[in-house]
Amino acid sequence: MAVLIYRRTGNLGAVQLLLGHSKTESTVQYLGIEVVDAIGIAEKIDI
Repeated sequence: MAVLIYRRTGNLGAVQLLLGHSKTESTVQYLGIEVVDAIGIAEKIDI
């Protein structure tokens, strides 16, 4: 489910919150996406 939310919205911060991850890197690893892309997305999101 988290993967679908990320694919549809691109909102890494929301997925991170839903999964209860404290680190973006953990969410990135879970989703199997590139760290550089994920950090770029996360920087655009105000959590």
